[in-house]
Amino acid sequence: QVQLVESGGGLVPAGDSLRLSCVASGGTSFITFNMAWFRQGPGKEREFVAAISWDGGDTYYSDSVKGRAAIFRDNARRMIDLEMNSLKPEDTAIYYCAASLRVWGRHLVNYAEYGYWGQGTQVTVSS
Repeated sequence: QVQLVESGGGLVPAGDSLRLSCVASGGTSFITFNMAWFRQGPGKEREFVAAISWDGGDTYYSDSVKGRAAIFRDNARRMIDLEMNSLKPEDTAIYYCAASLRVWGRHLVNYAEYGYWGQGTQVTVSS
Protein backbone atom coordinates (compact mmCIF):
# COMPACT_ATOMS: atom_id res chain seq x y z
CA GLN A 1 0.00 0.00 0.00
CA VAL A 2 1.12 3.53 -0.75
CA GLN A 3 -0.56 6.90 -0.52
CA LEU A 4 0.53 9.65 -2.88
CA VAL A 5 0.15 13.40 -2.41
CA GLU A 6 1.05 15.89 -5.14
CA SER A 7 1.92 19.55 -4.73
CA GLY A 8 3.36 22.42 -6.70
CA GLY A 9 0.62 23.18 -9.18
CA GLY A 10 -0.64 26.66 -9.91
CA LEU A 11 -1.22 29.36 -12.51
CA VAL A 12 1.84 30.26 -14.55
CA PRO A 13 2.41 32.26 -17.74
CA ALA A 14 3.44 30.53 -20.93
CA GLY A 15 7.19 30.12 -21.18
CA ASP A 16 7.65 29.77 -17.44
CA SER A 17 8.83 26.75 -15.47
CA LEU A 18 7.17 24.69 -12.78
CA ARG A 19 8.23 21.91 -10.43
CA LEU A 20 5.71 19.40 -9.15
CA SER A 21 6.35 17.09 -6.22
CA CYS A 22 4.80 13.85 -5.07
CA VAL A 23 5.38 12.39 -1.62
CA ALA A 24 4.63 8.77 -0.85
CA SER A 25 3.60 7.31 2.48
CA GLY A 26 2.49 3.88 3.59
CA GLY A 27 3.92 0.58 4.61
CA THR A 28 5.27 -0.68 1.29
CA SER A 29 8.87 0.20 0.53
CA PHE A 30 9.10 3.07 -1.92
CA ILE A 31 11.79 1.34 -3.96
CA THR A 32 9.23 -1.34 -4.80
CA PHE A 33 7.54 1.07 -7.18
CA ASN A 34 8.25 2.45 -10.59
CA MET A 35 6.75 5.94 -10.59
CA ALA A 36 5.18 8.22 -13.15
CA TRP A 37 3.35 11.44 -13.86
CA PHE A 38 0.18 11.53 -15.92
CA ARG A 39 -2.03 14.46 -16.77
CA GLN A 40 -5.60 15.07 -17.83
CA GLY A 41 -6.51 18.25 -19.62
CA PRO A 42 -10.05 19.64 -19.89
CA GLY A 43 -12.12 17.39 -22.10
CA LYS A 44 -9.19 15.06 -22.69
CA GLU A 45 -8.24 11.57 -21.67
CA ARG A 46 -5.56 10.93 -19.09
CA GLU A 47 -2.18 10.87 -20.80
CA PHE A 48 1.28 9.72 -19.86
CA VAL A 49 3.89 12.41 -19.17
CA ALA A 50 7.00 10.78 -17.69
CA ALA A 51 8.13 7.72 -15.77
CA ILE A 52 11.12 6.81 -13.64
CA SER A 53 12.35 3.40 -12.56
CA TRP A 54 12.59 2.29 -8.95
CA ASP A 55 16.27 3.24 -8.70
CA GLY A 56 16.09 6.36 -10.85
CA GLY A 57 18.32 4.78 -13.44
CA ASP A 58 15.78 4.81 -16.24
CA THR A 59 13.41 7.50 -17.38
CA TYR A 60 10.94 7.83 -20.21
CA TYR A 61 9.04 10.84 -21.52
CA SER A 62 6.10 11.45 -23.78
CA ASP A 63 6.84 13.18 -27.05
CA SER A 64 4.73 16.12 -25.92
CA VAL A 65 7.14 17.00 -23.08
CA LYS A 66 10.43 15.48 -24.22
CA GLY A 67 13.15 18.09 -23.99
CA ARG A 68 11.04 20.29 -21.71
CA ALA A 69 10.60 18.01 -18.72
CA ALA A 70 12.72 16.12 -16.23
CA ILE A 71 11.60 13.55 -13.69
CA PHE A 72 13.55 12.90 -10.52
CA ARG A 73 13.21 10.68 -7.49
CA ASP A 74 14.66 10.67 -4.01
CA ASN A 75 14.11 7.28 -2.43
CA ALA A 76 15.34 8.39 0.97
CA ARG A 77 12.65 11.07 1.04
CA ARG A 78 10.09 8.86 -0.73
CA MET A 79 9.33 11.43 -3.35
CA ILE A 80 9.43 12.20 -7.04
CA ASP A 81 9.49 15.54 -8.80
CA LEU A 82 8.57 16.69 -12.27
CA GLU A 83 10.23 19.80 -13.57
CA MET A 84 8.74 21.35 -16.69
CA ASN A 85 10.16 24.25 -18.67
CA SER A 86 8.90 26.37 -21.54
CA LEU A 87 5.34 25.73 -20.46
CA LYS A 88 2.60 26.00 -23.08
CA PRO A 89 -1.14 26.57 -22.69
CA GLU A 90 -1.67 22.98 -23.88
CA ASP A 91 0.20 21.81 -20.77
CA THR A 92 -2.82 22.94 -18.75
CA ALA A 93 -4.12 19.87 -16.93
CA ILE A 94 -4.50 18.10 -13.64
CA TYR A 95 -1.20 16.33 -13.02
CA TYR A 96 -1.30 12.98 -11.24
CA CYS A 97 1.44 11.02 -9.55
CA ALA A 98 1.18 7.25 -9.96
CA ALA A 99 2.94 4.18 -8.61
CA SER A 100 3.31 0.82 -10.31
CA LEU A 101 4.43 -2.58 -9.06
CA ARG A 102 5.01 -3.75 -12.63
CA VAL A 103 8.51 -4.27 -13.96
CA TRP A 104 10.13 -1.46 -15.85
CA GLY A 105 9.28 -1.24 -19.52
CA ARG A 106 7.50 0.77 -22.19
CA HIS A 107 4.16 -0.66 -21.06
CA LEU A 108 4.36 1.82 -18.20
CA VAL A 109 3.01 4.54 -20.50
CA ASN A 110 -0.37 2.87 -19.97
CA TYR A 111 -2.28 4.21 -16.98
CA ALA A 112 -3.77 0.73 -16.40
CA GLU A 113 -0.32 -0.41 -15.22
CA TYR A 114 -0.57 1.77 -12.13
CA GLY A 115 -2.40 0.70 -9.04
CA TYR A 116 -1.89 3.78 -6.91
CA TRP A 117 -2.74 7.39 -7.69
CA GLY A 118 -2.60 10.74 -6.00
CA GLN A 119 -5.47 13.20 -5.96
CA GLY A 120 -3.84 15.43 -8.58
CA THR A 121 -2.60 19.00 -8.69
CA GLN A 122 -3.91 21.60 -11.14
CA VAL A 123 -1.51 23.31 -13.52
CA THR A 124 -2.86 26.18 -15.58
CA VAL A 125 -0.68 27.87 -18.19
CA SER A 126 -1.92 31.24 -19.38
CA SER A 127 -1.18 32.49 -22.88
